Amino acid sequence: MFRYIIPFYQPDIDEWSLEARLLRWLTFLWLLIGLIALFSASYAVGLDESNDGWFYFKRQAFWMIIGLVCFKIVIELPLKIILKYSPWFYLGALVLIIGTVVGLGENINGAERWISIGPIQIQPSELLKPFLVLQGATIFAGWKKLPWQIKGTWLGIFAFTLACILKQPNLSTTALCGMTLWLMALAGGLPYIQLLATAMMGMVTASLSVALNPYQLKRIVSFTDPWKDARGDGYQLVQSLLAIGSGGELGVGFGMSQQKLFYLPFQYTDFIFAVFAEEFGFLGTVILILMVITYATVAFFVTLKSNHPIKRLIAVGVMVILVGQSLLNIGVNVGVLPTTGLPFPFLSYGGSSVMSSLILAGLLIRVAIETQQEVIRMEN
Repeated sequence: MFRYIIPFYQPDIDEWSLEARLLRWLTFLWLLIGLIALFSASYAVGLDESNDGWFYFKRQAFWMIIGLVCFKIVIELPLKIILKYSPWFYLGALVLIIGTVVGLGENINGAERWISIGPIQIQPSELLKPFLVLQGATIFAGWKKLPWQIKGTWLGIFAFTLACILKQPNLSTTALCGMTLWLMALAGGLPYIQLLATAMMGMVTASLSVALNPYQLKRIVSFTDPWKDARGDGYQLVQSLLAIGSGGELGVGFGMSQQKLFYLPFQYTDFIFAVFAEEFGFLGTVILILMVITYATVAFFVTLKSNHPIKRLIAVGVMVILVGQSLLNIGVNVGVLPTTGLPFPFLSYGGSSVMSSLILAGLLIRVAIETQQEVIRMEN
C-alpha cells in the first residue's frame, strides 16, 4: 500500500530508465526551489492579510502533498488504465469549467476562473490540463484509424472547452491549451492543411477576444512601452523589470526583495519569477532556466525513445505545458510578452496548478518507465 502513495518510497527505481530517474529528481528539485521562492515572495502578504507570514506557504505545502500522492499513483498505474478513465476525468473538469461560465464561479480580479467548495478554491482549467494531454494524445495518435464520428466529437469537445475557458475570460490558458493540442497534432502527423486552417482559426478567435475585451488590448499595447504609463497600464511590468534589474549579478539575498513589499502586484503568483530574480540575481535565474532546459531535454529524449504513438504524444504534451508555460511566464516577467495570468509551474502559488503540474510530471515519468519496459521485453 505504501508503495502506491508515498512519493519518496520507490523500491523498484533501479529498474527505471535513466530518463525516468532524472525526471523524478528534477521534479523534486523544482518543487523545492518553488517552495523556497514562494515562502519569500508571499511572507509579507501573508503577514499583512492574515497575520501569518507562513499562510500561503502552508496552503501550498498542503496541496503539494496531495499532488505528490497523485504523482505517485500516476507513476505506479499502467498508462492503459489511466487512458481508460481519463475521458471521465476530462468531462468532470469540463463540467466544473462550465460552472464558472454560468455564474457558479468565484469572481477574483474580474475573472470567474475558480469554484469554491466550502473553504477550498479550485481552478478547473488547471486541473483539466493533464486530461487534455491524455485525450489529445489518444485522438491524434489514432487520427488515421479513428472513425470521423469519434474524431468530430472530440474535436467539438476540445473547441467547446477552449471557448468556455476563453469566456471566463482566460485568454492565456486558452492559448496555452490550444497551442498544446496543435503541437501534439503536429507531432502526430496530421495533414498540414488541417493544421494551417486550425492555426488561422485560432488567431482569428484570439483577435476577436482582444477586440471584445479592452483590458486585453491594453495589456498588449502597454507591454511595448510600459514606461509610457508607468503608474497605469504599464505598472506591473515596470515593477517587474525594476525587481529583475535590482537583482544584479548575485541578487540582493534570500528574503531581501524590496519589490515584493507591495510594489510588485501578484508577487507570489504571476510575477514570482521577478522576485526570484531580485533575490538570487542573474546567476540564480540562469541556474533556474538551465534546470527547466534540462527538464525539456530529458523529456525530449523520452519522446524520441518511445515507439508507442499515444505515449509519445503524451510526452510531447507534458513537455509543451510544463516547459512552455515556464518560458511564457519568464517572457512576461522580462517584458518580451504581454502580461498574462499564466503561473510558473511549481513556483507560483496555487493548489490546482501544483496538483496539475505534478500529475503531468507523473505522466511523463510513466511514459519513460513503460518505454524502458518495452525495450527490455524486446531484448528478451
